[in-house]
Amino acid sequence: MNQTQTLAHDINGNNNDRHIALWLLVCAALVFAMVVLGGVTRLTRSGLSMVHWKPIAGIVPPMSKTQWQQEFEHYKQSPEFKKINQDMDVHEFKSIFWFEYSHRLLGRIIGIVFLLPFLYFLFRKKIRYKLIPKLVVMFLLGGLQGLLGWYMVKSGLVDRPHVSQYRLTAHLLAALAIYGFILWVALDLLKPEANSTMPRKHEGLYKTGLVFTALVVLMITSGGFVAGTKAGFAFNTFPLMNGKIIPDGLFSMQPLIINIFENVATIQFNHRLLAYVLAGLFIYLFIKSKKYILDKNTRTSINLLFAMLVIQITLGITTLVLVVPTPLAASHQAGALLLFTFSIIMNHNLRRSQ
Repeated sequence: MNQTQTLAHDINGNNNDRHIALWLLVCAALVFAMVVLGGVTRLTRSGLSMVHWKPIAGIVPPMSKTQWQQEFEHYKQSPEFKKINQDMDVHEFKSIFWFEYSHRLLGRIIGIVFLLPFLYFLFRKKIRYKLIPKLVVMFLLGGLQGLLGWYMVKSGLVDRPHVSQYRLTAHLLAALAIYGFILWVALDLLKPEANSTMPRKHEGLYKTGLVFTALVVLMITSGGFVAGTKAGFAFNTFPLMNGKIIPDGLFSMQPLIINIFENVATIQFNHRLLAYVLAGLFIYLFIKSKKYILDKNTRTSINLLFAMLVIQITLGITTLVLVVPTPLAASHQAGALLLFTFSIIMNHNLRRSQ
């Protein structure tokens, strides 16, 4: 291959990489929307309205009055109807059904939006060989996420009309992992690594950024348990918890470890504590970053992360003191995902900085 052919090959490869990156960013945006819609579905108590899982037939919603009545009869056999919504009629049922149906439909749409372009790029030989396994893993993880979602829903269809906070948090973290994986690979394609080793002068800041991202993930995990136990409806004061720094009943359960996952007071206390730690770590990271010469994109990503952290903390406090109104709570969940997004972008920029 002569020099001209090599140049043409590189240009075509870079163009293909950009097209694939844009496709992946669309998929990431859809996953983002899926997480937010899932939060709204939970907040509106709609997640247990569809008591059957039909991966193929379930794509078509009830169309006739008879079909709606049949779907409602299925729901009437669930613990949620028997213990909470005994007075609900079919019209009220429709209002919660559409949230859960939209959530499941979006999951199917994401699968199609991922699979069809993947097959096109694959058969047209536009995907670099080393990228293929990553894309296959993404697709498989998406399928497993659907199974995990149904496994979560089943926990609320047996005896208790609430999904397990353990399964809810696992479902959330799986979505977060898929989203982060897709986003990182897309960024790799848009901004290829120039050197195999990161400049030593940025290594310390990069490691601090990784710790920050790990804390964001831990904070989101804590938020999953807050949501799963409805801990946000307790201790609706700030900065104290019902007038106390250490709330009553903080470690009232035995064994002690169970308090972290099932004790409402402990779960909310830990969520608040993580917010303080996260803010403190970012202040350290921000001050530390001033000692480095960073390119414009990296500096911008750190500034955006700072702005998002302020917004997210404000949303969290407001959601708490107003006793979890749905729009604010959904915004708080979206804010957590944006915080994770900006931390990923910051880390990627730090890793690729020259």
